[in-house]
Amino acid sequence: MPVILPFKAVRPTRDKVSLIASRSYDSYSSEERESRLRDNPFSFLHIVNPGYKYHKEISGPERYQLVRNRYQEFKEDGIFVQDEKPGYYIYKIVNRDGLEFHGLVGKASVEDYENNTIKKHEDTLEFREQIFKEYLKTVGFNAEAVLLTYPDHTGLRDIISKVMESRAEYEFTTTYRDTHYLWYVSEEAVVSAINKIFEAIPAVYIADGHHRSCSSYLLAKDMKEENKKHTGEEPYNYFMSFLIPESDLQIYEFNRLVKDLNGLSKEEFLIQLDTMYRIEKRGNDYYKPSKKHHFSMYLDGDFYSLYLRKQQYQINNALDSLDAQILYTTILLPILGIEDLRNDNRIDYAHGKKDLAYIKSMVDSGAFKVGFGLLPATTEELKQIADEGLVMPPKSTYIEPKLRSGVTIYEF
Repeated sequence: MPVILPFKAVRPTRDKVSLIASRSYDSYSSEERESRLRDNPFSFLHIVNPGYKYHKEISGPERYQLVRNRYQEFKEDGIFVQDEKPGYYIYKIVNRDGLEFHGLVGKASVEDYENNTIKKHEDTLEFREQIFKEYLKTVGFNAEAVLLTYPDHTGLRDIISKVMESRAEYEFTTTYRDTHYLWYVSEEAVVSAINKIFEAIPAVYIADGHHRSCSSYLLAKDMKEENKKHTGEEPYNYFMSFLIPESDLQIYEFNRLVKDLNGLSKEEFLIQLDTMYRIEKRGNDYYKPSKKHHFSMYLDGDFYSLYLRKQQYQINNALDSLDAQILYTTILLPILGIEDLRNDNRIDYAHGKKDLAYIKSMVDSGAFKVGFGLLPATTEELKQIADEGLVMPPKSTYIEPKLRSGVTIYEF
């Protein structure tokens, strides 16, 4: 039974929220960041990139302290204001493709992360966990929620629908053409009803934000050791989360691009593939897989379909059945010699919102030798892998929705 609690968010004033809200820092090109920092003094990017004020790249602990300083300045100037009562925040996103996402923002427990009531499906890198833990320790807030998903629940859906009948506290459309809505819910009866619903749910699953949730857990461990009066109720025992029903989760694939054939000729490579796959040459016809264990490949100006020879491949658990894992264990590792999917510079990834034309263009340009297209993983696959305590390969899923930073902030 996960603990999902209301909190007193620090939020932008209504007239500034559209100016403040930003995508994650790394999702912008350098030109986009420069434009927003130059033309919008209220962008949350000014907080996470405090060196812009001094025309200097700043990193490490010095940057963390400056992030905290910029954040405090936004509060001092009345751009951010904290709610007086704890509440949940109903959040709705209508993206540029017309898809709608509904959920709520609350604080989740690091204890639930530790005991696996909040379930994981993705591995994390220790150095990133430690870096972000130190960042959190200095700045003292979460500005980007971890995306959690829960089993569809009629009662919770009805509460959210009822709240959304009233005027939203925020309604703004981004330059990316997504429209965001937020409702602040602090009425005791509604808060209590939401709290009780989550108490009856066996578990929730991390959809996006494994490093952020792990770093919050590590921070809480440190703070607990330093606080001789630790009770478990301190703000550092929680992290901000955006919870959506499983039916709202949108999962895209990550396609793979590889720079060389590991010393093999095209013909030698195809012969080695033939052991595990039935291969059909599609020529100029864009082939996108439509079934599990089918893959698309673009090589030397031609598309191919690859169908796994199931009698040659053994499935022992949920991970073995995942297409990203199959591609790794049958092609990327044994034939192309790519062992470390996170750090090998011979492989790159393109999420499924970039179509096969992008794969084709990257190979035709000479930047890569071969590209592979996959079918997206399903929510059920994600849950089953997490339930079995297994870990997906990196870049197995690209998940929406993506929340904007700076709309709700949790201080600890």
